[in-house]
Amino acid sequence: MNFAKKLSMFCDTINEWTGRIFGWVIIPLVLLTVMEVVLRRIFGAPTIWSFEVLKQLYGLHFMIVAGFGLLYGSHVSVDVFTMILSKKKKAILSIISYMLFFFPFCIICIWQGYLFAATSWAMKETTWSVFSPPIYPIKTIIAISFILLLLQGISEFIKNIYIIRGVEL
Repeated sequence: MNFAKKLSMFCDTINEWTGRIFGWVIIPLVLLTVMEVVLRRIFGAPTIWSFEVLKQLYGLHFMIVAGFGLLYGSHVSVDVFTMILSKKKKAILSIISYMLFFFPFCIICIWQGYLFAATSWAMKETTWSVFSPPIYPIKTIIAISFILLLLQGISEFIKNIYIIRGVEL
């Protein structure tokens, strides 16, 4: 097995396990939401911390599984024009799109996400609420998420090259 195939499988495996592990974040997210609704509506006793915790859990779940979503093709795609193309032409179009849009976007987001998180860590940033939890860990997830997304993009890029060559991975 050559390096490109190994790299593609490595990226797929990382995002597969990230998605499997962090997909479970939805359970505490739902349970905490239900708990807050019950406490607020039935007992008239809302918590001061639930909104902040739920917002961070949702951000974690939404961001960290982006590479997993790309692995399984669950991102929004407009196939109106590409559905008439052959598999090779779709792969060529994907490669061009990855080079022009995806890779530059991910690299800029990693760079800016790192700066955003580093600033937040340096000042030990917290929210403005009464509960005031730290937000630097969740800001770190931005850069990590785009690294995972970039890795999966590299894998998809490699897979498209193999499609053009007429070889299945």
